[in-house]
Amino acid sequence: MEKEVHEQYEYARRRIKQKKRLYFHFVVFVLGSLVLFLGHKFLNNPFITEWYLWIITIWLFLFILHFIKVFITDRFMNKSWERDQIDRLVALQKKKIDQLQAKIDNDEPTTTNHPL
Repeated sequence: MEKEVHEQYEYARRRIKQKKRLYFHFVVFVLGSLVLFLGHKFLNNPFITEWYLWIITIWLFLFILHFIKVFITDRFMNKSWERDQIDRLVALQKKKIDQLQAKIDNDEPTTTNHPL
């Protein structure tokens, strides 16, 4: 029982750490986007137009990937999912071993003691 409580605590701690990093990433994204926008307005380079939009778009795409990882992928593929998958694979392996053992048992020739 204590092991399960410890696993639940570790899982909760890891999830909180993931969410904290995601929120920090969001704040840095918003502030960085604002700095890029203001930098574009103040620099006003005529040769490169809307350069900040490309950077913000790529950064937004990376943030969305981070969001999907934290709130979708890791939410459904947690410890219990992992444990279920391991149990399923172990059961499949055991079934195959049992089938092979049954085949070996059926293929064994019956030995009779014949005098030479």
